[in-house]
Amino acid sequence: MADIRPQDIGKPSEQLSKIENLMSLPAPYDKPGMEPGFKPLKDSWKDDYCTTLDGFVGNEALQRPKTKEEEEAFVQGFLRGLEKLFSNETNRNYLQPFLLSFEYCAKCNTCSEACHVYKASGEQEIYRPIFRSEVLRKIAKKHMKGDGFWTRFNGGDIDINVETILRLGELAYRCNLCRRCAQTCPLGLDNGLLAREIRKIFSMELGIAPKPLHEKGSMLQLKTGSSTGITREAFLDMMEFMEEDLYERTGKKYKVPIDKKGADILLTHNAGEFMAWPENPAAFTILFEEAGLNWTLSSEMIGYDNVNYGLFYDDAQTRKIGLQQVKAAKDLGVRRIVVAECGHAHKAAMVSIDRALVGEDNIPRESFLPLLLDVMKKGVYKLDPKRNNFPVTLHDPCNIVRMMGVIQPQREIIKMVAPQFREMYPHGAKNFCCGGGSGFAIMNSFNFPDFRNKVSSRMKFKQILEAFQGVMEDDAPKYVCAPCSNCKGAIRDILEYYQATAKFNVHYGGLVELVVNAMVQFDKPFLEFLDEEEWIAEHVNK
Repeated sequence: MADIRPQDIGKPSEQLSKIENLMSLPAPYDKPGMEPGFKPLKDSWKDDYCTTLDGFVGNEALQRPKTKEEEEAFVQGFLRGLEKLFSNETNRNYLQPFLLSFEYCAKCNTCSEACHVYKASGEQEIYRPIFRSEVLRKIAKKHMKGDGFWTRFNGGDIDINVETILRLGELAYRCNLCRRCAQTCPLGLDNGLLAREIRKIFSMELGIAPKPLHEKGSMLQLKTGSSTGITREAFLDMMEFMEEDLYERTGKKYKVPIDKKGADILLTHNAGEFMAWPENPAAFTILFEEAGLNWTLSSEMIGYDNVNYGLFYDDAQTRKIGLQQVKAAKDLGVRRIVVAECGHAHKAAMVSIDRALVGEDNIPRESFLPLLLDVMKKGVYKLDPKRNNFPVTLHDPCNIVRMMGVIQPQREIIKMVAPQFREMYPHGAKNFCCGGGSGFAIMNSFNFPDFRNKVSSRMKFKQILEAFQGVMEDDAPKYVCAPCSNCKGAIRDILEYYQATAKFNVHYGGLVELVVNAMVQFDKPFLEFLDEEEWIAEHVNK
């Protein structure tokens, strides 16, 4: 399979590539039988979906045209969208970085060694960052310069047909958009950006995007106010329940401030936290209240829900959601928005939406990490790090660390509350993606979870295993700290997939939960996986 070339993507074949030699994993997963195999590809999928790239179906909205007329319309629609990528009128926000990455690649393949998907797959050719980009270049050159000898000689040697476009549409969703390739590129070019630009063509020109991102993400959020679909009434009920749960956990009554006009801070969460990991917003409530911060949550759903899945596939949806989130903050009259543990929300709220926020429409937006570190350095909380006396490692969310350069605050915080902290390698700005980035964490159609768990998340699982070498098979709990909702989802899935929690007592969660667990004023552990009787005996009844 190593001799596959970009121009082969349009040639008829049952399957262009097949993963056969995955990157090996360290102990104890280096033994036979420790890893589930791939689920077989079902024949019933082949007629309706593109299974001929690599045997996986990631974008269930990308369906095969049924007639020759539909095929022609599909290909021509893609080419119209392609033209718009090169226009300042239709791609103003991204035209300059797009053109730089499109025109100046030296094909040195430095980015391949940086790509976790390529390395984890056993170095399958189609997953090289430049493979996807080169397919796009060849299509553009042939479409824009014709089918003559010089066009083919200069790289336009590709068949533009329905198979080419279908396979490229799937291939755009084999990249986590983590931009590690851009960081390592000697010229600073961004193959992750090119992957997203391909996604944009399908979404903005052809109306094709993964349903979990578009229908169950952006559209649901714009319609109901929440990417979870819960109502305002249900949210308020959840806040009452959270207050009751906090009392049971801590013995202290906390009131969650809702719709507080003129507050200093509007705190925003990934809406999924309230349903999947309610202990995370509960921990934020404790920390903000104990610090005496003037803060609030918004009951206008899109005001508390910092999800913005448009960031992964569609400029128009990104802008719509971002503007409504800021409007909710303006309506409350808060001074600033603080983004909690959600990586893509950091980038969407603090970087991407900047181009749409000018003058009076703007409002300061910041990460919770420097704020929390500042509070902790002032000694506001009385902490006993021995309450977290178990091995802890830290996953760096790409959109917080690599995209924004927020690297040290989380490390300073975790070292204040976890005496057995151990770094993953590499870490910080050189970290590897969790494998759930760019929407993968919630894309569960057909056999795509296999691709995520066995390929895109494989490097992260390898890092987790390496971080816990020497203690992995000990009975003591081990904790993967992941201050990002999507990252937690991906790490949850790989720990379940490989049975790492059941077999080796490996757990995961956010950063703020560790801080609250170290607060000496509480007589019960905040982390549910800790044995309550043993913990109390060791840390309370001394």
